[in-house]
Order: sequence, then C-alpha cells, then structure tokens
Amino acid sequence: MAFAQGSRSSLSYITETAFGTTPSTPTFAFLPMNTHSLDLTKDRVEGNEIQADRMTRVDRHGNKQAGGTLEVDLRKGDFDELMESAFFSSYAANVLKIGTTPKFFTMEDAAQDISQFRTFTGMAVSSMNVSIAPNQMVTANFDMVGKGMTQAATTASTGGAPTASTTNAPFDSYSGTISDGGSSIAIVTSIDFSVSNSLAPTFVVGADAAQSLEYGSAVVEGTMTVYYEDAALINKFLAETESSIEVSVDDPTGANPYTFLFPKVKYNGASVPVQNPQSRLITLPFVSLYDGTEGTNLKLTRTA
Repeated sequence: MAFAQGSRSSLSYITETAFGTTPSTPTFAFLPMNTHSLDLTKDRVEGNEIQADRMTRVDRHGNKQAGGTLEVDLRKGDFDELMESAFFSSYAANVLKIGTTPKFFTMEDAAQDISQFRTFTGMAVSSMNVSIAPNQMVTANFDMVGKGMTQAATTASTGGAPTASTTNAPFDSYSGTISDGGSSIAIVTSIDFSVSNSLAPTFVVGADAAQSLEYGSAVVEGTMTVYYEDAALINKFLAETESSIEVSVDDPTGANPYTFLFPKVKYNGASVPVQNPQSRLITLPFVSLYDGTEGTNLKLTRTA
C-alpha cells in the first residue's frame, strides 16, 4: 500500500484567458514551492426543521470555492506571473506597477507517487506577503482564491509534460539593500510587506460555484524593524513626515536584483520596547500611498 508523500508532490500552473476555464490542450509550468494549502471548501447548509425526536434530517453542501496559501523562496523568473496577479497588472519594460486587470490561473497539485491530480480553476492572488530577515531566504506567501477543483487520475497538462522551472538561486538576506528617503540604512533587522486585493467569490441563485471574483482597493503596507540608533525614523512618525522605502533583493550572483519601491510611505507607529538586556529595536508599521510621479503605490523593477 502506497501513501502520497510530500517529497513526491509538485505544483504547476497555466494562465487562463477566461475566469475558471483551462485553455484547451494546455502545457503547464512547474511552480517551485516550500508548502501549499490549496483545497476546495464548501459551505454547510443545515435544515431548520424541528422534529419531535430532536434529530436533524437535512444537511446539504452549499457554495464552494478554492483557495489556500503558497509559500515560496523568491527567485528570478519563476513567480513573475503570480506577482502580476497580485499587482493586477503586467510587466512593461521589466517594470510592474499596481493596476486594475485581474489575472487567473489553473493550478494542478500532483501526487506523483500515487498518480492523483487535483486541478484548481479560476485561481488568483488575493494577497502577497514578502518577508526579509537576517540569515534567511527571502520568502513570499501568495494567498490564493479561486472557483473550483476537480480530482483525476491523469494530469490536466494534456499538451505535454509541464515545463521546468528555472535553475536560479533563491534571493537571500545577504544580497541587497534597503533605503529610506533615498538614503541607505544598514540597521534593518527585518522587513515584511504585503499587497492585499481582498478577493472574494461572487455567487448567484442557480449555481454553487463562484461566477467571478470581486476585489477591493490595492492596500500596500508593511512593518520594518531597525536598531534604535537615533530618533530619525521616530521623528518621521511623530511629525507624520512622508518618506519612501526601496528594497532591493538579489541572489548570490549579484546579477538578478528585484527592487521594490514604495514611493510615498507614511509610518504609522514607532514602538521602542525594552524586552531584554540586548539591543533595543524600533518597530515601524507603514502604509504606501499613491505617488503621482511614479503613478503607483508600489513599483517592482526586475532585471531582463
């Protein structure tokens, strides 16, 4: 008897041209991942009828939707389309800005050792969270929302085996820079930032699957922690001074940087607790606002 092993699992995807519809004779592309929690969930619809014996007689499945989180080590090339989905936009001359056009995928979770394939349709990035900390790979979580799922004993990649992912090394915390207001800062202990689109499925009478995904504003925010060296960043919070943050990450080659620019930042806190005998840290939550010069509240620039 064989049981599916995580070490024999793979994830692949293809871009959809219509929400929830897998292209005909598709060839998927492998998507490297650390973990994922993609699944189908259904609402439970309970009967309200009262019986003298107190026993429930009606219990139905209601609306269904797909979703889950992908955790990945970021690197050049493999996650550009997911980032386009998070930004609601497409790269133009290797620059990606927040936009208004959603992007959907069909994704396949393959248990290769038992030949079982779960195919998720209408998948889009509801939020993307990037985490950078010392002595770690740069990680990203993509929270996905979608339409539905099917299970089969054969792959949906009927146009051929999925194409291989890149061989690029992941980004790490040793390669890159962070600046505030155009000046490099070398006292950062961690920075996390996210793009949230607040995706939610829409349902109608006569169908239990989502007809589309609705979305809200693109909220870009994050948290930076730095060593308490002086009051410069605290004063920006106290005076409500707008600034900017630029985060550049790279792999060990030094030739594949991805640069995230938050063009108009407002710090919404500056906590400086005493938690132990060691160095004190300032925790700085921030929000990134629309900047008229850049035409966005977040810009990502990649190498060609």
